[in-house]
Parts: sequence; structure tokens; C-alpha cells
Amino acid sequence: MQTNYKTALTDELLSWPGVTVQPHRFGGIEFLFNGKEIGHLHGDHLVDLLLSKSRRDELIADGRAKEHHIYPESGWVSVYMRSEADVHNAVEILRAKYEHMKIRR
Repeated sequence: MQTNYKTALTDELLSWPGVTVQPHRFGGIEFLFNGKEIGHLHGDHLVDLLLSKSRRDELIADGRAKEHHIYPESGWVSVYMRSEADVHNAVEILRAKYEHMKIRR
């Protein structure tokens, strides 16, 4: 039986203090911390999030993220979830951004 990646990701993020979810303006859902976007999910398999250029470049070089599917030169990255390991990877990347946002608030 295939895991529902969207549900697994959503359940995890909503277990973090202060995280909420709402519809994303370009479809899908976005995860927020104190009203600021952590990242968003298109469909069941594509996570997009904005990072610093250095963090973006590091994740792409490590193969943990891809250039954004529409804006490849931006600070945005895309993370495709095709396995449970991919979901775990997406959660780790989103968690690092969430922790950074907590420090900055």
C-alpha cells in the first residue's frame, strides 16, 4: 500500500508549535509559522520553499532538492516526494527553515 505523502507531511508539520495550513494562492496548500510561509505543497508530491541562496545551492549540490520547477534561478527549491525517504528529506528541510524562523521572530 502506498503511503499518502501529503497526509504524512501535513500531519508532521501541523504537530510543530505555531504551524498552520491554508490554501496556497497558486494551488495546493501552504504551511505558515506566525503568518509567514515555511513552504507549500502542490498536489501530493511537490514541496516548494524559499531559502537563502547558499542553503539553496547546498541542497541542490547534495541532491536533496532541485532547482525550482518554474523559477530555477531564484532562491526557491522544489523537493519531490516519491518515497518515504523523500518525505523524511522534505520534513528535514522544512524543519530547518522552521527552526530558523523561530530564532528570527
